[in-house]
Amino acid sequence: MRIGLNYGGVASMEAQIQSVDEHVQRVVDAEKDGFDSVWLAQIFGADALTVIALAGPRTKRIEMGTGVVPTYPRHPFVLAQQALTVQAAAGGRLSLGIGLSHQPVIEGMWGLSYEKPARHMREYLSVLRPLVEEGKVAFNGEVYRVTAGLQVPGTQPFPILIASLAPMMLRIAGELTDGTVTWMTGPKTIETHIVPRISAAAANAGRPAPRIGVALPVAVTDDAAAAREKAAQEFQMYGFLPNYRRMLDIEGAAGPADVAIVGNEAEVEQQIRAIAAAGATDFIAALFPTGSDPDASMKRTRASLKSLVGKV
Repeated sequence: MRIGLNYGGVASMEAQIQSVDEHVQRVVDAEKDGFDSVWLAQIFGADALTVIALAGPRTKRIEMGTGVVPTYPRHPFVLAQQALTVQAAAGGRLSLGIGLSHQPVIEGMWGLSYEKPARHMREYLSVLRPLVEEGKVAFNGEVYRVTAGLQVPGTQPFPILIASLAPMMLRIAGELTDGTVTWMTGPKTIETHIVPRISAAAANAGRPAPRIGVALPVAVTDDAAAAREKAAQEFQMYGFLPNYRRMLDIEGAAGPADVAIVGNEAEVEQQIRAIAAAGATDFIAALFPTGSDPDASMKRTRASLKSLVGKV
């Protein structure tokens, strides 16, 4: 299982970032530390694809993914054009993660319609994928009617993954994409809900076995109880969003703190190995600080994760 870092999902850490170059430097540092990948959230901060484009010339090896870009505010042609350009700047190391976001954000904050999200995603991919893979599309759907071509020099197709949790979205992911990236989804849910559905859909569509990226908060500490209290505060909003709430209920978790990966080095390794055993192909760690010395806790967590790269 590949091990990468997630940035953008820990609000207390993002509040400390003072410049776009700091975002880029985190990608550079992740490569220096030997991580397989780095995934940038697209929430209310810097634009993830722009950061990846800037990080491309400063890195050589590391995979750079978006986890994830919301689809509703971006026409699929526009996203294909941007992502293909970023792929060229990134030296062919982009993985594009996209997702629906959430109804309170799409409708409540942005004033857009969240109507029929599964239809939206299926049609969105029906436009996006041909543009990425063939440079042209002719699609006539209920929402999108697009006949267009793209010519972005020096680029190539890249993996497309979607944030898929509900059964219909997992079916779409298996049929039309290269995999999924989850968040706040524990090992029981990965094994019994995510993996069987997306894998069956991919097999039925004649597609390769999908990538299954599992992103979770991580803190290596000797005081697991305090770390879970910190996680409960840091990630509490995810327990109220319906998409994540359903996954927490399948897991039997009261809230996000119950699916966070916390404990000492051996305990964290055991929990990450359980994620691999559940069927994940990628583990994406969102490090969060805990204890009286947050900087020291982050260094300890990072060192522990570095030691697991290539060994899980």
